[in-house]
Amino acid sequence: MKFGSSGLRGLASELVGKPSGLYTEAFAWRLAAGGCQPKARVLVGRDLRDSSPTIAANCMAALAASGLQPIDCGAIPTPALALYGLQHGMAALMVTGSHIPADRNGIKFYSPHGEISKADEAAIAQYAAEKSDSYRSPPSAETALPTHHDEAMAAYRARAEDILKPGSLSGLRIGVYQHSSVAADLLVEILRSFGASVTPVGKSDTFVPVDTEAVSPTTIAKFRAWTREFKLDAIVSTDADADRPLVTDENGDLFRGDLIGLAVALYLRADVVVTPVTSNSGISKTFGFEVLRTKVGSPFVIEAMEASYRTGGIVLGFEANGGVLLGSDCSLHGRTLTALPTRDAMLPILAVLGTVASTGKKVSHLRELWKLPVCASERLENFPVESSSGLMLRLADREQLQRFLAPFGTVAEVDETDGLRTRMANGEIIHLRPSGNAPELRCYSEAANQDRAEAIVALTLERARAITSTDETEVV
Repeated sequence: MKFGSSGLRGLASELVGKPSGLYTEAFAWRLAAGGCQPKARVLVGRDLRDSSPTIAANCMAALAASGLQPIDCGAIPTPALALYGLQHGMAALMVTGSHIPADRNGIKFYSPHGEISKADEAAIAQYAAEKSDSYRSPPSAETALPTHHDEAMAAYRARAEDILKPGSLSGLRIGVYQHSSVAADLLVEILRSFGASVTPVGKSDTFVPVDTEAVSPTTIAKFRAWTREFKLDAIVSTDADADRPLVTDENGDLFRGDLIGLAVALYLRADVVVTPVTSNSGISKTFGFEVLRTKVGSPFVIEAMEASYRTGGIVLGFEANGGVLLGSDCSLHGRTLTALPTRDAMLPILAVLGTVASTGKKVSHLRELWKLPVCASERLENFPVESSSGLMLRLADREQLQRFLAPFGTVAEVDETDGLRTRMANGEIIHLRPSGNAPELRCYSEAANQDRAEAIVALTLERARAITSTDETEVV
């Protein structure tokens, strides 16, 4: 187990029991060091994975043993849990593996002021390492714990009502891909409340991991079939814990996460936009806002957002997965939309659909209107961390990097902010980056058209797997 780009992650079998309790005790220790008082309430939520209820129970037992009062919020979207915690000055933890496979899980931690920092993560990890041998799991609670599930969901629903005007989505036909998202029914309810005609599709009783940056061809084929069958203007969805949005156009083709983020920035008239280096390079000052680039992961985005607050105006963060972090309160049609500096799927989904409804343009037309470079992304799953590290070490040598990327031309420049983001002499971008959440190697590309972008990703990952499956020390 380790902290990745968003929270603690590992195999579910290795997180159940002692480990989840140990890391929760470390979190409680860190809260106390930050001034959290004994008996303080801590919200606990979870997604719909099979392992999540057990891990959540382990966490609540550890909180109680640490002198804190766990509040069981049940199955709930991460942003809803975070919002309620911020509103009431309560810490929170969310048991979720987000988009990673079903045999894995994780925990996201929130102080009363929002997401914990990388410094907090390091301190928690060190505490857990030092106490590992001596830690003993406390017994689970014998009586039912207090719950604020309904209150937290009501607060999140009320915030969504501030994003659009009543009836804003009247006339739109929207599909909601429900799968095993914790927000499946809530999303249907909220879209209908704004007047949309909603068709729920694809609900699953078994857990389905949905990665909004790497949607499978099989799933895309389903989207295309559903848009034709139900004559939909768009399909929307989220990942497991509803902090990443998924949006398709009227043809069932994916509307990429960084385009979703751009739509929100324009919708809110943001002054400063913070986004990782994996987001489309065409998102620039030409859209009217300052753009700051970071490493991948919400803690890095939040850190850069906090540094921008002193400039005033509306500060917005988003990631290539589509998750949007709102750092400032902003005014919308006479209402105040409150800040929520953690990834959220509801705001971006509503902002995209609201833009479509107000402009009369189709979702695909927004993509054409902005004329950004065409992007593609994919991943090698079950790719050992050691293989990723070894590959990055090899390719840090510019001669080996050039040999590795020789099929695409000449390397012009390299950005090492997060992984290796290479701009070729012909202007194409090839970015290799080990995942911070799972044993996966990710590749991103930018090119003149979709076929070329996808071909670059496919060949790059094919070459990466080939060279890491041998004992060679050089790229050939």
